[in-house]
Amino acid sequence: MTLDIRAATPDDAADVLALVTALAVYENEADKVKMTVAGARAALEAGHLNALLGFVDGKAQAMALYFFNFSSWTGKRGLFLEDLFVAPDLRKQGVGLELLTRLARMAVAQGCGRMEWNVLDWNNSAKGFYEMLGARHAVGWEIWRLEGDALARLGSGA
Repeated sequence: MTLDIRAATPDDAADVLALVTALAVYENEADKVKMTVAGARAALEAGHLNALLGFVDGKAQAMALYFFNFSSWTGKRGLFLEDLFVAPDLRKQGVGLELLTRLARMAVAQGCGRMEWNVLDWNNSAKGFYEMLGARHAVGWEIWRLEGDALARLGSGA
């Protein structure tokens, strides 16, 4: 297997969407994907969406979708991994490790104080993989989300 990893460009919008959709299917949330190829292209062009793509035999088989944030506690940028996906037939072959290693290098080069991501509570294989890397669960922190009608209401001042 020859793995080629590179940064996604706007021309990769369809591949990004296909991999996001494959991840959503794996997570039993396929109906939640609202992104379109045009939307992915626009986000890639604007720099709102950053991704590393992994290609095997010219086909996109893996991705790490990320963005930079800022920690008021560390006073530094952080790298947030939004999505990590590796095609099922390529898992346990070092593809995910290579994507995370490249992101970690990027984070170090950018002076980031940390790299963070979310893990579904049922995904024990992912948790084990991340623990093997030295990552730890941020105990005591919960994800809270404002979306849909609630976001629109608050955003409209209602």
